[in-house]
Amino acid sequence: MIAAIAGSLLFSGCKKVLDKIDQSKGNADLIFGDSTLVKQNVDYIYDQNLNTWFGNDGGAVYNASGSVSGMSDESYGNNKFLQGTLTTNDVGDITTANANNNLWAKMRTINTFIRDLSAGPLAAGPKNRFLAQAYFFRAFRYFELVRVYGGVPLVLTPLQTVGDDNKAADLVARAKTSECIKQITSDLDSAIKYLPVKWPQQADWGRITSGAAAAFKGRVLLTYASPEFNPTNDQARWQAAYDASTQAITLLKAGGFGLFQTGTNPYRDMWFTEVNNPEAVMVTGFNTSTDANLLKSNGYDKSVRPAYLGAGSSSTQPSWEFVKLYPMKDGKTPGDVTSTYPYTDLTFWKNRDPRFDATIAFNGCTWPLRGVTNYRLWTYLYFTSNTASKSTELTGGTTSGFYLRKATNPNTTDDMLQYSGTDWMEIRYAEVLLNQAEAAAELGKLGAADEPYQALIAIRKRAGIDAGTGLYGLKAGMTHDEMINAIMLERGIEFAFEGKRFWDLRRRNLLGPLLNGIKRRTGVIITLKKNAANFTDYIASTRDAADLTTLYTTSFDISFKQLDTNYDLNWQSPQYNFFGIPQATINNDPKIKQTNGWDGIGTAGFDPLQ
Repeated sequence: MIAAIAGSLLFSGCKKVLDKIDQSKGNADLIFGDSTLVKQNVDYIYDQNLNTWFGNDGGAVYNASGSVSGMSDESYGNNKFLQGTLTTNDVGDITTANANNNLWAKMRTINTFIRDLSAGPLAAGPKNRFLAQAYFFRAFRYFELVRVYGGVPLVLTPLQTVGDDNKAADLVARAKTSECIKQITSDLDSAIKYLPVKWPQQADWGRITSGAAAAFKGRVLLTYASPEFNPTNDQARWQAAYDASTQAITLLKAGGFGLFQTGTNPYRDMWFTEVNNPEAVMVTGFNTSTDANLLKSNGYDKSVRPAYLGAGSSSTQPSWEFVKLYPMKDGKTPGDVTSTYPYTDLTFWKNRDPRFDATIAFNGCTWPLRGVTNYRLWTYLYFTSNTASKSTELTGGTTSGFYLRKATNPNTTDDMLQYSGTDWMEIRYAEVLLNQAEAAAELGKLGAADEPYQALIAIRKRAGIDAGTGLYGLKAGMTHDEMINAIMLERGIEFAFEGKRFWDLRRRNLLGPLLNGIKRRTGVIITLKKNAANFTDYIASTRDAADLTTLYTTSFDISFKQLDTNYDLNWQSPQYNFFGIPQATINNDPKIKQTNGWDGIGTAGFDPLQ
């Protein structure tokens, strides 16, 4: 933009090109006095910093397994995090590389924008709204660092990078974690103050609102109050988290946000209502434009579909451990003797929480694909001799026995899969409710009319769980621990494969006990019985019309396989609560101390709990 403006000035007869101009002011006056150019700069910040599908921020956790789902019990993946073999050089989010696409370069862009717009002549109203969006993304990026490392250097103005003297002056030590959280919340408070509850123009759908900034503040402070950051259980932190989410709910309601309730299956359909979707508190927009210059496709839909269909990649396959977590349709735990619905492993799919069918694809399920509303998915093995079996999936069969079907568009044809335009919701309204509920529970608000029960009931009702006595399967009079467990289960189910479970388990110090207790995640193998009557008929013709319960109880066997075949899960708690700083970063800035517990430094380094 600066180059274009400079060119127009050189060829303008009205401009005396030899006039002396203070270039530091000239750029701000020329660019940051024009609301159109300022908006283009803000749009660039959005494009650089909004997360993609699964909440991918490009950091080491996401890059380790291709999807953060493989870092928990949702799916599986082979990486150093889960092997327990991380070194200080394996988590390079706090990199020193001179590249425009790394996190520090993105924050430098944000800081430069804040500096130059602040100095520019734009009117106070639009200036504050543009600055507020930049403040939000600076907070957004800093939080991504803090939840990985704890305290990091706080750099709020662009550094002068040229020359040894400037480099020496720019060496910055790690700020305390508490100082980073204070700065993040300060930036978010500025965003809340100056942003609207809803942008008036439809073309501005997806821009950060005051409610979105408050919702993110609630996420930040919930994390800071959680056991990972708050081992002494400081109640003031829980109160701050509760207040932030309460403010967010008030602002979001004022802007027309709320749980998506439209249609017969709102939990499924909310992904396909994009502009003015009340659930989408913070959203990354994608499209299917035929103009290559405008196309912004997400690739998600293509990646998760079965490869044997010729257009999918079979990625992100749910594990058996996660499949078992889903409640029954009455909200009770599978196998609970008080449940209306009996459970067996063989008919694991039957009468489950409706979110199961909206998320998990399994052998024999009806999965609308390729424009075929009654398409049946078959993944079973069948015998061709006494010693061998063959898969019904001709190529690229599922390893875990399952596929991820969440947010796959039933009307997208094969030729358009690579241009999937379904938007990504980084923050959904349901998360704001559960953030408030968790903080409320930690503050002892456990009554039937309090937020924990009310949030869980609202979300379960929306999901389609049976009402029962009005508690939708929840136990009446839950204790603190029971309520926290219920909320964590609900978060796992509601936000399945949305990039939340790893961070939720980690912040509550549950990741190590869960994964190491599992030892090795497993999948299922569905096999057509060798002696099943007319099994070739099932393969060739009648299976698509057959009753699924009958097939499973008379013709299928279920067995289990290890997905983690080479090692036992070995998440290192509490060391991995805060990762080590790469040595290259410390070499580049000797003022940065290594995180306690890494490289044998004991307590001589940086304490991320301060």
